[in-house]
Amino acid sequence: MRLFENLTATQAPAWPELQRLVSEATVTAEVLAPDETTSRRTLEQLQVTTGSLLGAVVVHTGGLLIDQGWLRVYGSPSSGGPGHLPGLAATNDFPPEPEATWSPTHGLVVAHDVLGGTYVLNGHDPAAVARPGAAGEMIYLAPDTLQWEPLEAGYAAWLAWVLGGGLVDFTDGLRWDGWDTETRGLSGDRGLNVYPPLWSREAHEDLGATTRAAVPMAELVGFARSAAAQIDGVDLGPLGTFDDSVRP
Repeated sequence: MRLFENLTATQAPAWPELQRLVSEATVTAEVLAPDETTSRRTLEQLQVTTGSLLGAVVVHTGGLLIDQGWLRVYGSPSSGGPGHLPGLAATNDFPPEPEATWSPTHGLVVAHDVLGGTYVLNGHDPAAVARPGAAGEMIYLAPDTLQWEPLEAGYAAWLAWVLGGGLVDFTDGLRWDGWDTETRGLSGDRGLNVYPPLWSREAHEDLGATTRAAVPMAELVGFARSAAAQIDGVDLGPLGTFDDSVRP
C-alpha cells in the first residue's frame, strides 16, 4: 500500500480546484476543518491521491455541508467536531488501521441528504452486489422510491454538479415550502423523518402536509433498508454506519 506521503506527492493537487468550486458555488457550502490523523488513515485506506477531488475532500476537509445543510459530503473530521458530521472512514466502517485486503464491497458511501437519501461511489463490480451503474459511477438511493438510481457521473463531476446547483431540479418533489428553515443548522449526524413516509401515496400527493422530525441518521437509513425489504423484498445493502448514541 502507498503511504500518505506518496499519495499526497502530486504535481497537480485537486485542492485548489475544490476551493474554486466552493467559492463559486451557487448554493451555500460550509467546509469543515479536517483532522490530520483521520485524514491520513482514510487516504491510505482509499489509496487515492490528492490529485483527485475525493482525495482533496478527505485530506483538506472534515466534510462539506451543502445547500443549507441539505447535503452532507463526508471527509475527515475530528471526533465530536463542529457540525457533528461523521467521517468517511466511520460511515464506511473502515478498519482501525489501513488494510491492503479490505475494500467497501458494496461501494463507498460518500454523502447523505437530510432525508436519508444515500450517495454511493460504485466499487469495481456493482452488478455483483445488485447495484446499478458502472464501476466508479455515482449512484443514489432515492428516499421516495427506495430504488437505486445511476447518476452517470464520477465523484468529481457529481461534486461539481452539486456545488453548481444541481440539486435544485434533482430534488423536485422532495422539498416543501420552508424546507431550508428546517435543514439550516441541523447537525450532520441527524436527518428529517417524514410521516407519512416519502414513498407513500399521501406524501406524494401533498408533501407539505407531512410532519417532519429530526432523528439520528442511523434511524433514517435503517428504516429505509427495512422498509425496502418489507415492501419490495429487496436488501438495499449497507447505507452507512453511524454512532447509535443519541445526543440531547
